[in-house]
Amino acid sequence: MKKLVFLVCAVAVMIACTSKKSNEEPLTESGLKKSNFQTEMQGEKTDLFVLKNKNNMEVCVTNFGGRIVSVMVPDKNGVMKDVVLGFDSIQDYIKYPSDFGASIGRYANRIDHGRFTLDGVEYQLPQNNYGHCLHGGPQGFQYRVYKGTQINDQELKLTYLAKDGEEGFPGNLNCTVTMKLTDDNAIDIQYEAETDQPTVVNMTNHSYFNLDGDPSKDNSDYLLTLNADYYTPVDSTFMTTGEILPVEGTPMDFRTPTAIGTRINQDFEQIKNGKGFDHNWVLNTKGDINQVCATLESPASGIVLDVYTNEPGIQTYCGNFLDGTLSGKNHTIYNFRASVCLETQKYPNSPNEKDWPSAVLRPGEKYESHCIYKFSVRK
Repeated sequence: MKKLVFLVCAVAVMIACTSKKSNEEPLTESGLKKSNFQTEMQGEKTDLFVLKNKNNMEVCVTNFGGRIVSVMVPDKNGVMKDVVLGFDSIQDYIKYPSDFGASIGRYANRIDHGRFTLDGVEYQLPQNNYGHCLHGGPQGFQYRVYKGTQINDQELKLTYLAKDGEEGFPGNLNCTVTMKLTDDNAIDIQYEAETDQPTVVNMTNHSYFNLDGDPSKDNSDYLLTLNADYYTPVDSTFMTTGEILPVEGTPMDFRTPTAIGTRINQDFEQIKNGKGFDHNWVLNTKGDINQVCATLESPASGIVLDVYTNEPGIQTYCGNFLDGTLSGKNHTIYNFRASVCLETQKYPNSPNEKDWPSAVLRPGEKYESHCIYKFSVRK
């Protein structure tokens, strides 16, 4: 009789444990809970969208700011690594304002003193960074909720209507960001926008890449290649000077693979002004999406990131303002220079530089920007 009672109790415990386990929320490969991203803001529901390809690569995106939250790719030993910085929940993205992974707009990068003139009308934007307008202002697209629609396991469409006058910009701007995870381990991002008034547009993705999957390590050993003979120098407020200078004979020359750490602390005015590398390079690719415009490689993990774009420039930012005070996913400390951002774009302050590629969009035209982040390994 005692054996029977014991057996019944044991079965009951097993059933209870199995039931509890089945009720536990499944995690993404990167350890995220969808429920931590599900709330309502600005009249829209937020969520976490999970893209997977046939190689088990995983990309997680939230429609809050159109942010890439995690990217799981294999290293040279086949171990999956999360290679972007981010947070575990919407609440953390709100609590700790950042550009981590965001779909930036209406105008990525800086506009001088937040002012530009279009068709004889001067517009004043917020001055949220050293007296300039940075990334569309303090309430740019990275702090707006896109409408998210998952098309299939490998494609996500995000849409947003930026209203006339939002952050000082003219025109109702209908934006679409389409992210596709391809079977060759690439994140293919296409931006489209249309307006009902003349305006300026410059969108980009602001993922912070750490190819070791270990933000306790900085980027000094990463090999960087930039297909660019020229760059746009900046002053001490990070604003472009209007010049386009050659990289030849300077620490800005990354035309061949070069360890970032061998250059980033050199005694050079532009490095001092940028507190490291935080500059726009003028791409040689001239809008050819089939040419690699930039490559980042970690010798330790063997992970290689190739970037392609139809844009004329790429902002390369090396995490100079990370200072170890932020804890990201899995309570990981994000240390100084623990990442590299590769932001494909129009040049900074283009609305005030008539000889630079134009960022103007008019009614009846379509803004189209294309960026591909392709991952591979070198063993």
